[in-house]
Amino acid sequence: MQIDDEVLAKLEKLSHLHIAENKKQEVKEQLSGILNYIENLNELNTDALDASFSTLDGGTPLRADIPKTDTSIPKEIISHAPQAKDDFFIVPAIID
Repeated sequence: MQIDDEVLAKLEKLSHLHIAENKKQEVKEQLSGILNYIENLNELNTDALDASFSTLDGGTPLRADIPKTDTSIPKEIISHAPQAKDDFFIVPAIID
Protein backbone atom coordinates (compact mmCIF):
# COMPACT_ATOMS: atom_id res chain seq x y z
CA MET A 1 0.00 0.00 0.00
CA GLN A 2 1.29 3.42 -0.89
CA ILE A 3 0.69 6.43 1.33
CA ASP A 4 -0.33 9.46 -0.73
CA ASP A 5 -0.87 13.11 0.23
CA GLU A 6 -4.55 12.54 1.03
CA VAL A 7 -3.87 9.63 3.41
CA LEU A 8 -1.01 11.53 5.04
CA ALA A 9 -3.29 14.54 5.58
CA LYS A 10 -5.87 12.29 7.27
CA LEU A 11 -3.18 10.75 9.47
CA GLU A 12 -1.95 14.20 10.44
CA LYS A 13 -5.47 15.24 11.41
CA LEU A 14 -6.21 12.05 13.35
CA SER A 15 -2.90 12.13 15.22
CA HIS A 16 -2.99 15.90 15.84
CA LEU A 17 0.57 16.06 14.49
CA HIS A 18 1.99 18.53 12.02
CA ILE A 19 4.53 17.23 9.53
CA ALA A 20 6.75 19.88 7.98
CA GLU A 21 6.44 20.20 4.21
CA ASN A 22 10.10 19.27 3.69
CA LYS A 23 9.58 16.01 5.67
CA LYS A 24 6.31 14.82 4.11
CA GLN A 25 7.91 12.85 1.27
CA GLU A 26 10.24 11.08 3.69
CA VAL A 27 7.37 10.23 6.07
CA LYS A 28 5.24 8.91 3.17
CA GLU A 29 8.11 6.64 2.07
CA GLN A 30 8.68 5.38 5.62
CA LEU A 31 5.00 4.68 6.26
CA SER A 32 4.67 2.93 2.89
CA GLY A 33 7.68 0.78 3.75
CA ILE A 34 6.18 -0.16 7.11
CA LEU A 35 2.87 -1.12 5.50
CA ASN A 36 4.63 -3.18 2.81
CA TYR A 37 6.55 -5.01 5.51
CA ILE A 38 3.34 -5.74 7.42
CA GLU A 39 1.67 -6.99 4.23
CA ASN A 40 4.38 -9.69 4.12
CA LEU A 41 2.75 -11.17 7.21
CA ASN A 42 -0.33 -11.97 5.13
CA GLU A 43 1.77 -14.52 3.26
CA LEU A 44 2.24 -16.61 6.40
CA ASN A 45 0.07 -19.70 6.63
CA THR A 46 -1.48 -19.58 10.10
CA ASP A 47 -4.35 -21.98 9.44
CA ALA A 48 -2.79 -24.72 11.58
CA LEU A 49 -2.14 -22.41 14.54
CA ASP A 50 -4.47 -22.22 17.50
CA ALA A 51 -5.82 -18.74 18.26
CA SER A 52 -4.16 -18.89 21.68
CA PHE A 53 -0.78 -19.94 20.25
CA SER A 54 2.17 -18.77 22.34
CA THR A 55 5.90 -19.11 21.92
CA LEU A 56 6.31 -19.40 25.68
CA ASP A 57 5.98 -22.91 27.06
CA GLY A 58 3.95 -22.81 30.24
CA GLY A 59 2.69 -19.26 29.85
CA THR A 60 4.14 -15.97 30.90
CA PRO A 61 6.78 -16.20 33.62
CA LEU A 62 5.83 -14.17 36.67
CA ARG A 63 8.00 -12.93 39.48
CA ALA A 64 7.18 -13.79 43.06
CA ASP A 65 4.86 -11.27 44.67
CA ILE A 66 6.88 -10.54 47.78
CA PRO A 67 6.22 -7.21 49.54
CA LYS A 68 9.25 -5.14 50.48
CA THR A 69 9.35 -3.50 53.88
CA ASP A 70 12.36 -1.26 53.41
CA THR A 71 11.39 1.96 55.22
CA SER A 72 14.08 4.00 53.47
CA ILE A 73 12.25 3.83 50.10
CA PRO A 74 9.24 6.02 51.07
CA LYS A 75 11.52 8.45 52.90
CA GLU A 76 13.73 8.77 49.82
CA ILE A 77 10.71 9.44 47.60
CA ILE A 78 9.18 11.99 50.00
CA SER A 79 12.54 13.77 50.31
CA HIS A 80 12.17 14.91 46.68
CA ALA A 81 8.66 16.34 47.14
CA PRO A 82 8.27 20.13 47.28
CA GLN A 83 5.89 19.71 50.25
CA ALA A 84 5.17 16.64 52.36
CA LYS A 85 3.80 15.78 55.78
CA ASP A 86 3.48 12.40 57.54
CA ASP A 87 4.63 10.45 54.45
CA PHE A 88 2.04 12.16 52.22
CA PHE A 89 2.52 14.63 49.38
CA ILE A 90 0.94 18.04 49.89
CA VAL A 91 -0.60 19.37 46.69
CA PRO A 92 -2.81 22.34 45.86
CA ALA A 93 -6.54 21.73 46.34
CA ILE A 94 -8.38 21.18 43.06
CA ILE A 95 -11.90 20.66 44.45
CA ASP A 96 -13.63 23.19 46.69
